[in-house]
Amino acid sequence: MKIRRRSFFRLAAGAAALPALRRFASAEAYPSRPVHLIIGYPPGGSADMTARLFGQWLSERLGQQFVVESRPGAGTNIATQAVIRAPADGYTLLLAAPANATNPSLFAKLSFDFIRDTTPVAGLIRFPDVVEVNLTLPIHTIPELIAYAKANPGKLNFASSGVGSTLHVAGELFKMMTGVDIVHVPYRGGAPALIDLMSGRVQLMFDNVPTSLQFIKAGKLRPLAVTSAERAAVLPELPVVADFVPGYEASAWYGLAAPKGTPGEIVERLNREVNAILAQPEVKAQLADLGASLLPGSASDFGRLIDDETAKWGKVIRFAGIQPE
Repeated sequence: MKIRRRSFFRLAAGAAALPALRRFASAEAYPSRPVHLIIGYPPGGSADMTARLFGQWLSERLGQQFVVESRPGAGTNIATQAVIRAPADGYTLLLAAPANATNPSLFAKLSFDFIRDTTPVAGLIRFPDVVEVNLTLPIHTIPELIAYAKANPGKLNFASSGVGSTLHVAGELFKMMTGVDIVHVPYRGGAPALIDLMSGRVQLMFDNVPTSLQFIKAGKLRPLAVTSAERAAVLPELPVVADFVPGYEASAWYGLAAPKGTPGEIVERLNREVNAILAQPEVKAQLADLGASLLPGSASDFGRLIDDETAKWGKVIRFAGIQPE
């Protein structure tokens, strides 16, 4: 049967629209069952808190439970691998974190490539670190810290939550940019590191603001500066490290990532909902109280952040010769 030219184009246009209509319908129907949000950290930390807050808000907006699952181990690689191997249908998401940017340089034989094998969905929040010292140390500013460390090479210890952690690489970045010789002391988690910092067993720490805030306000630790590009709203009196070490910046960030191949319309729906959440005044206020800044933007914006962080921390890890435990 011969089809006239005009009829052909009309039919072709209709056929081309059908997949788009089906994709739109699937996005509108998403999610039709609970979504699993996987984190690579144990319960109780800032990652767990972030996942539970946004999981609750997304559940309220989308009408399905966002179930937070903690799968710690191997520097978050267990959780990341589980998400990469999951069906790319939007029902398994990863709370992406700085470890996903540092691990490619830390681990020589990963079974996956995070940037290649995941799809960025949305940035959530960013926490600055705070440079803090034990109260017995005669240091009150970053210039004093640099001068003291240079006058006493190898005598200052800085604690972290573990080899290759964000707290560790923040200290190594400081060493790289200032030329000071301070000794890293890794702990199995931030809590025991803080205990030893307050007791004087170690003298210095680059810690996430939310974790140390209560001890700073109680007068148990002396903060020197925050590591973000701008001052922290919860510690407005503190300068930023970059005031004295130009270009220095270190922070913990969180966002959502999905398996590679997750339908674009589902990624767009999640990104849209996250940005709507971040725009709510009550959410802004609650997150500001925790010391967090917001990471609104497109999925591509979040992807660029991951790319930049991966390149940045790769240089620091190679400079410091960090090897995983």
